[in-house]
Amino acid sequence: MTQQAAPAVTSPPASGPQKTDGRTSQHPVWLRLLARPEVGVFLGAAAVFVFFLVAAPPVRQADSMGTILYQSSTIGLMALPVALLMIGGEFDLSSGVAVLTSALTASMVSYQLTMNVWVGVFVALLVSLAIGAFNGWMIMRTGLPSFLVTLGTFLILQGVNLAVTKLVTGNVATNSISDMDGFEQAKAVFSASFTIGGVQVKSTILYWLAFAAVATWLLLRTKYGNWIFAVGGNKASARAVGVPVAFTKITLFMGVGFGAWFVGMHQLFAFNTVQSGEGVGQELIYIAAAVIGGCLLTGGYGSAIGPVFGAFMFGMVNQGIVYAGWNPDWFMAFLGVMLLGATLVNLWVRRAATRR
Repeated sequence: MTQQAAPAVTSPPASGPQKTDGRTSQHPVWLRLLARPEVGVFLGAAAVFVFFLVAAPPVRQADSMGTILYQSSTIGLMALPVALLMIGGEFDLSSGVAVLTSALTASMVSYQLTMNVWVGVFVALLVSLAIGAFNGWMIMRTGLPSFLVTLGTFLILQGVNLAVTKLVTGNVATNSISDMDGFEQAKAVFSASFTIGGVQVKSTILYWLAFAAVATWLLLRTKYGNWIFAVGGNKASARAVGVPVAFTKITLFMGVGFGAWFVGMHQLFAFNTVQSGEGVGQELIYIAAAVIGGCLLTGGYGSAIGPVFGAFMFGMVNQGIVYAGWNPDWFMAFLGVMLLGATLVNLWVRRAATRR
């Protein structure tokens, strides 16, 4: 006779809390919230805002806030594409002078050739996109760091801006184009202003917020946004899974070129003329606004909302110092403190959020 084995009897699992290992443990909600790249800068911007509300009473007036937001928008419009580029693992030292190159191109093409200003605007767009495409192509073609390539572009554009302006106009500034065909229409597009509740509001503020919304959608809801994070995190791994690394990086540089064109057009149609020596140093402001907004220089981390608050902090400090009656020379000192502080906070938050 053969004996049949009795079926194994399994006892039901014990009730009560189950133990979990470190791999399945959940971080506290507040820690996961702090891990968002824009939360830290939001708290910092709120603190700066409250500080100047107390220290500078004119800030409490609505027209003063309109000026602060306008100052912030001129920085934020460029900080957004710079931030996307940094998330993609690169940065652009030529972005400041590229703004001026765009404005100079549009002005001189329109005035010297006696053409409708929209012709100059279109040519300036092509030039700005070409500069961005050149930076991206050179980096992907040679493998050189973006620091070196864009530093070279920065020096080239700085020299060309000054030399060509003197050669063409005989001066360091362009001629006024305020009486040329198409000027009023272009001004209405790039440098309009309107009144809300008795406060003059510049259109750049609305453009700034709209571009931030588009950039956020691009990062979080599109395949291209995934590509940006992928190439910034690990270029080799991204290429291995089929991400078009060269296309992504070149288009990100072209995005910076588009931002430079847009801000350059605003400056041209807001002031009618352009000084060829301006723009130097602005690239550091744009990069700092992105860093303060939570973007890492190493790439692969950041958001589009963070640089909005970063730019607001810049505008708040820049104008707040004036409204408080302090020496405006302190602005750069405040800038350095904010940059170092934001970098340390971002480092602490990332370490705390990933700690097991």
